[in-house]
Amino acid sequence: MYISTRSNERLTVSKAILKGLASDGGLFIPEVFPTIEFDTTWTKKTYQEIAIDIFKLFLDDYTDEEIAYCVNSAYDQVNFEEGMVGFKTFDKLSFLELYKGPTLAFKDMALTILPFLIEVAKKKNNVTDKSLILVATSGDTGGAALSSFMKSGTFDTVVLYPYKGVSEIQEKQILYYTDERTKAFAIEGNFDDCQNFVKGIFKVYPKDSGVLISSANSINIGRLVPQIIYYVYAYFRGVESGWIKFGESFDICVPTGNFGDIFAGYIAKQIGIPINKLICASNVNNVLTDFFTTGVYDKNRQFKKSNSPAMDILVSSNLERLVYLATGRNGHRVKSLMQDLNEKGVYSLNEEERSFMEEFIGFYADENQTLKSIKTAFDENNYLIDPHTAVAFYCYKNLKMDSKTLIVSTASPYKFPSTIAIALGLDDNKSEFEIIKDIALHTGTSIPKGIAKLQESEKTTSLKTTKEIEDIVYYK
Repeated sequence: MYISTRSNERLTVSKAILKGLASDGGLFIPEVFPTIEFDTTWTKKTYQEIAIDIFKLFLDDYTDEEIAYCVNSAYDQVNFEEGMVGFKTFDKLSFLELYKGPTLAFKDMALTILPFLIEVAKKKNNVTDKSLILVATSGDTGGAALSSFMKSGTFDTVVLYPYKGVSEIQEKQILYYTDERTKAFAIEGNFDDCQNFVKGIFKVYPKDSGVLISSANSINIGRLVPQIIYYVYAYFRGVESGWIKFGESFDICVPTGNFGDIFAGYIAKQIGIPINKLICASNVNNVLTDFFTTGVYDKNRQFKKSNSPAMDILVSSNLERLVYLATGRNGHRVKSLMQDLNEKGVYSLNEEERSFMEEFIGFYADENQTLKSIKTAFDENNYLIDPHTAVAFYCYKNLKMDSKTLIVSTASPYKFPSTIAIALGLDDNKSEFEIIKDIALHTGTSIPKGIAKLQESEKTTSLKTTKEIEDIVYYK
């Protein structure tokens, strides 16, 4: 069963996936984390086989046949032509490349399967209402959600993103996947404004509307569980390649915005993967760095647009799940803390709660440090990384950790051509597609198919007010 972080509301996992957000505004989390007695036979398993085994632990009201259907439908050669993930090693450091999917970002790892998880959940619970998927995005989630739900053909999907708050390529990708049933709108503000609007709709949407609304953001447990898989897979690829020995611990360093990706790593640790420290790598919106340093979460600060836009976030929603665990699973305490955050913009943990989080290290990189890290990675290793991965690379280099470390590489560098050009000293005073060609020539890397096809798209930004969007999601 799954329980809300703010009360005793309990649901099966299929119902939690359909609901997205708990009735009290909390997030769903397993009542108990399962554990696995891993052995070396896991080094021989494919990504799909590991996915099935992990899903059997967490999707406890799905049958084996339903899980296999979801995995085989999502994790196929259509969505992942070049394989599921990449794994690059440089001595003690490895990069887990999670951008082999249709939209070239780690969000594809979970969002390609989410439509199938929802489809099965609807059948299990005899839900015949039409489905409306609401998504707030700081860049990558939007394109990945639209791509996945468009292919299913059975969902209405609305994506909100901050106007002029994503890269040009990210916006082109978001708009590329729009049609009559999958829509994307820009709104004035930042990602937090988009996310707050989506959460607000969940609270007030009429229950008798004949519409089932759910979320494709990582506030939905159906988004989070698939992300556990790639940490398990990465560990056994590391063992298989000889990077680490079976049972040897390692750190993970994760570019972090909404805290879902790194929290999935934390769950992987709970089920038996020997992860030591979890490095939470932030950009100039370093609210999480301050939180792990002081125990105080304070969003009362200037929001800054950066060259790692997917991490431009001041309210990291998934942190609530970790806070819930830190309080000893005290929903009343979490509800009070989240009320403080909503009303005062700040909350503080006590000493016992802070000590629970000692496995986490917060660190951040500013824009110049991000640019220098892109250049350093290329100069030292002939390895091209995107600005979000560069934030993590900077944190790793400057923390000077002794352990072997896995950096989660979250997006293709080709999604951020202007930033890459500046970092490598190329001319950025061109169109993004001209810059992309220059990057490929300079670095000897190939332009991904998912980028090349965007050049033909002529879809343009649709800037809407929140009132206009309300009319759309209420089917007025």
